[in-house]
This record gives sequence, structure tokens and C-alpha cells, in this order.
Amino acid sequence: MPRSTSPNQFALTLEPDANRRADLPEEERALIAHAIQGLEARYHLGQDALTSPAATRDYLRLRLAGIPYEVFAVLLLDNRHRLVRDEELFRGTIDGASVHPREVVRKVMETNAAAVIFAHNHPSGVAEPSQADLRITQRLKDVLALIEVRVLDHFIVGEGAGTSLAERGLV
Repeated sequence: MPRSTSPNQFALTLEPDANRRADLPEEERALIAHAIQGLEARYHLGQDALTSPAATRDYLRLRLAGIPYEVFAVLLLDNRHRLVRDEELFRGTIDGASVHPREVVRKVMETNAAAVIFAHNHPSGVAEPSQADLRITQRLKDVLALIEVRVLDHFIVGEGAGTSLAERGLV
């Protein structure tokens, strides 16, 4: 579900937030939507790079927290770590999503990304990485290394701050 790469039109083509976070009151969904727009204005226009785990974590937490099913997303970055596209690649169930390296490589090649940051949510709220999370991160890192694309991080979003695998030395 791509975003436009034109700075003037960044419309997310995901299902409406009301369906993704149906348990939240309307005013909270509106607040989240407004915060996302502010972050998009800051990070999508090529003026700032996603240079810190904190900035990336804030952005991803708003995107993925509270979704009742697992979503695997990728932030596709240029060589200066500016966001080219934010894309939801895979959608799963309450306890997992199938991730296909071939589709990740296809999307990276399509956008000519130089680096990526992976992210997914844990609907359980527990942001600790599972062994499956660590295995798919390593597998994607190995595959993307073949085409000289850097994997900068993999964030797991749950309740609270979320987990950066790079901060833990796992990427």
C-alpha cells in the first residue's frame, strides 16, 4: 500500500483508522491522525532524516500501536536516510504475519532504496522480540546485503515505548 513520493501528496492508502483501532474513541483516533500528519510533514518531505531510534520509534508507534492484528512494515530510505516510502507489506493475525523476503526485495528494488528499517506490531502489547522475529530479521539482512541495501533497524511496537533491535545490538 504505497505512499506517493511526491512531497505534495502523502496519503496513506491503508484501511481507515477506525477499522484498525476500532476500540479507541473517535477523539483519540483524530488525535492520532493529527499526530501522524505532523510527523509525516516533518519526515516525508526530505528535509530531515530518520537519524535516531527515538524519532523512528515515535513515528512507528503512532503508525502501528493498537492495531488488533500483526502488521509488518518497511521504511524505505535513500542514501541519506530520508524516507522514500513507508509501506505496509504484510498483514497477519493476532499472533503473527508471514514475511516473504522476495516481496521485500521487490519493493526495495522498485523504490531504489539504499537502506531500510523494518517494523511490526505485537497485538499482545508485549514488545519483546521472539526467536521468529530475530530469524526473519537476520534472513532479510542477509538477502538485502546481496544487493547492497543496509538494514538499519527492526522495531517491535507494543504497549509502551517499543523495542529497537539495533539498540539491543541484534541487527
